[in-house]
Amino acid sequence: MEYHKKQTILILEDDEDLAEGISMSLNSKDLEFVLCRTISEARSKLRQGSFDLLIFDINLPDGSGLDFCREIRRSGRVPIALLTAKDMEMDIVKGLESGADDYITKPFSLMVLRARIRALLRRNTEDQQSEYRDSIFQFCFDTMKFYKKGNSIELSKTEQRILYLLVFHAGQILTRERLLEWVWPDGTEYVEDNALSVGIRRLRDKLEDVPSKPVFIKTIYGKGYVWEKFS
Repeated sequence: MEYHKKQTILILEDDEDLAEGISMSLNSKDLEFVLCRTISEARSKLRQGSFDLLIFDINLPDGSGLDFCREIRRSGRVPIALLTAKDMEMDIVKGLESGADDYITKPFSLMVLRARIRALLRRNTEDQQSEYRDSIFQFCFDTMKFYKKGNSIELSKTEQRILYLLVFHAGQILTRERLLEWVWPDGTEYVEDNALSVGIRRLRDKLEDVPSKPVFIKTIYGKGYVWEKFS
């Protein structure tokens, strides 16, 4: 995939060999890496400029990566991926609860890391729009407020992600594969086969007048789904 501009990734990792290895292996005309060893150094870099993705370890010399993740989330939406020790399930859960978008378990292959980085950057690039309106719906993804004919609707995070891709590609057929990769970028092999179907069904239950006869989220058999926009 080509990007219109060079994207900058901050790596916060006190293992210098690991950080430099990631940077050297993945550095390209599309990607630039800034390396930090401490939270204070990373905080300084964040004040100096903007980044397209943050990757950092949980255990750092001057504090917890989880606390730093929460701190960043209070003021920004930049994607965050955490590096965690293998099989540390609680670290993963706490990381996601702290606002991280993804996690990468050590040891990892550079091929896997590259795929995760590309998926997060792609999501971030597509994630620039934040509000959708037509004559029936108003969806404010920034504030997570969703309305149908002025009535508030509660959506789960998964339902929001499915809806986001559909409405900002109104009239376009989105394949199941595209939706799965968008909603679960850390690996669709871990997602149950019917997870997307369940998400679509729940969205229809909340958005359609007659869920069994959808007019907004239509199934294109053998191809995928399409959002029908009403002017």
